[in-house]
Amino acid sequence: MSKQSFRVCFCFKRIFKLRATEPPQDVRNLFNQYSENGTMTLEHLCRFLIDIQGEEYATKDDAQAIFHTVKHLNIFQRRGLHLEAFFRCLLGDLNTALPPSPTVHHDMNAPLSHYYLFTGHNSYLTGNQISSNSSVEPIIDALKRNVRVIELDLWANDKKDDVDVRHGGTATSPVKLIKCLQAIKEYAFHSSEYPVVITFEDHLTRNLQEKVAKMVTETFGDMLFRPETEYLSEFPSPESLKKRIIISTKPPKEYLDTQSSSKGREGKKKTKDSAKEHTRMKERHGSRDKIETEGSLNEAELEEEDIHQDEDLQNAVPDYRRLIAIHAGKLKGGLDSWLSIDPYKVRRLSLSEQELENAVRTHGTEIVRFTQRNLLRIYPKGTRIDSSNYNPFVGWMHGAQMVAFNMQGHGKYLNIMQGFFRANGGCGYVKKPDFLLEIGENNEIFDPNESLPVIKVLKVKVYMGEGWHLDFRHTHFDLYSPPDFFVKVGIAGAPADTQTKATRPIEDDWTPSWNDSFEFPLTVPELAILRVEVREYDTSGKSEFAGQTCLPIAELRSGIRAVPLHSRKGEKYKSARLLMRFDLEEIRDSD
Repeated sequence: MSKQSFRVCFCFKRIFKLRATEPPQDVRNLFNQYSENGTMTLEHLCRFLIDIQGEEYATKDDAQAIFHTVKHLNIFQRRGLHLEAFFRCLLGDLNTALPPSPTVHHDMNAPLSHYYLFTGHNSYLTGNQISSNSSVEPIIDALKRNVRVIELDLWANDKKDDVDVRHGGTATSPVKLIKCLQAIKEYAFHSSEYPVVITFEDHLTRNLQEKVAKMVTETFGDMLFRPETEYLSEFPSPESLKKRIIISTKPPKEYLDTQSSSKGREGKKKTKDSAKEHTRMKERHGSRDKIETEGSLNEAELEEEDIHQDEDLQNAVPDYRRLIAIHAGKLKGGLDSWLSIDPYKVRRLSLSEQELENAVRTHGTEIVRFTQRNLLRIYPKGTRIDSSNYNPFVGWMHGAQMVAFNMQGHGKYLNIMQGFFRANGGCGYVKKPDFLLEIGENNEIFDPNESLPVIKVLKVKVYMGEGWHLDFRHTHFDLYSPPDFFVKVGIAGAPADTQTKATRPIEDDWTPSWNDSFEFPLTVPELAILRVEVREYDTSGKSEFAGQTCLPIAELRSGIRAVPLHSRKGEKYKSARLLMRFDLEEIRDSD
């Protein structure tokens, strides 16, 4: 492909010569340094891997594997690599920014509370929170992407004789619970053998709870984790729970027909009235800003009734109660009670993103302390009817293990979430940083609100890119000329670390070369994500998306690396990629 034409009108075409991809000057210099007489041998390449790429344990076998990747090309020579072959190796799949064959390398023997879990919200919805369909397909897709926490909202069907999964109080269609359970059983360990947690939002009567207990028991059998005692004093480890299914829920007070106290009747009436008012409000107000999804009824109102979980569990169906391995619920009282720690019991607490934002202003260290032993789940606010997401770092910086996301859409925060859980072999579990788990000599806990010193600096250089002409139509970005690409590079993480920079746009070029360098000081490199997004510049100011990726800095390989790009939904493009260089330098204490 040496030329490309763009039709401007019926009688006129613009013809552009396509520039061949050429190695950047840095690559040329390194090739000259690690070659002899224009040839890079196995020994030369091995030394390059150790010295420049930071692969201190690289062997000749590793170098040989790289040689094999270009053997099918005409540019390969039997004695070794010349410049063009070396350049192709750098852009190859064995030289990516993250390890090409990721493995689980975190310690997986700590309690579950010491890990972040890849967590879904309303996992059965195919689209928005109001009118989309419920299906097993989003559940299957999430499990294939190593999501480890699946949320199901349980409601009686129209005949009140079976259990549906749906977003109650909305126009979303239902799907049978048994179909969801069967899908989870089939795909739970498709891509990761570490445990799957199913969180139930339960709106059932006693007889239907009995039916759920039978369904779950018969579907999962020995896969189901059942603790020996009703309450756990400490959560088991992910390693000990491999290929196990864990149920987490809190039986809702208002649907337990054994409660006959006036307080119980009032609680039931209050919830029903809230649901009716919610429906009336929905009918009265069609605009998005005035509709609040039933998610806030499901989670916020059920959680905020100040029900003590012990009282609920005593009234729950025995077989159903025995399913519950992770007890959920808020204790009576306000935030201080919710975050109280029982030395003999661990539990799960759920907060909306708004509740968390309010809580961190006054109870930051208490939240960190709570999450050292207990689980904290954060869920999207009810007004996110478009299934959008929120900043996950507020939760992660405070130790929240289950930051629940809508997985069916796309957007910056979902891309960040996907990038974050590419760490640790992509198994769906990421070990929390030590500073969130440590307790000082005087019982002090990490304070997320304190300013932190810069401890590392990430140096990034964006060399060039290629492959768009293979993944996109030649008129996709511009009807009349090749694209004008530029790259946005930034950090998502702690507030002090978050920033974005950009290269200059390169005009009319499918294989642009930028050679632009950036530096990013980091106070919390353990949680930082490198965001890379390519856009096509437009003089109108509305640039067009051309690929993205999010990379956990803790897993980033140093040196000159290929960076494959992904779509908005996180699907990897076949060809589009960048060539970049990464160096992570520690800041030495002047003392």
